[in-house]
Amino acid sequence: MIKSVRGFFVILITISFISLSFVGKDTPTEGLTIGDKAPEFKICGEKQLIDLKDLRGKYVLLSFWASYDAPSRMQNATLDYATRKAGNVEMVSVSFDEYKSIFNETIKKDRISTSNCFVELSGNNSEVYKAYRLNKGFKNYLLDENGVIIAKDINASQLASYTK
Repeated sequence: MIKSVRGFFVILITISFISLSFVGKDTPTEGLTIGDKAPEFKICGEKQLIDLKDLRGKYVLLSFWASYDAPSRMQNATLDYATRKAGNVEMVSVSFDEYKSIFNETIKKDRISTSNCFVELSGNNSEVYKAYRLNKGFKNYLLDENGVIIAKDINASQLASYTK
């Protein structure tokens, strides 16, 4: 009787391990990875509409951030300055603040270039947020001329090495 119970537990544990190895295989993990094609999106600011497709042929740095997230906000400001100095990278900065007034005050305080700086007032319910899988935190993505991700979560010094 003990041998049959022991055998039953061995089979049960084996089946559990096998089934656990398949859990979540179809579910995307955090963010996109290098080599992925960046999801297309259009976003409208106060002065302009930007379509990611229109930026093909250039390096594009997508920076996702929010004023309430200090690390992403600081990284966004640093990268904005670096891309203005570099000149060969187009930065698209997307904030997920849910209040336009907070967004406006933040870009003013951080001295962010407003030419390609946008706010997605839907916050984490927006299609862009979902497409880039930002539920594990804000990220930035460097895209090549074809819209393929060549780097992610880079800092200003890394940006220069990728775009030379």
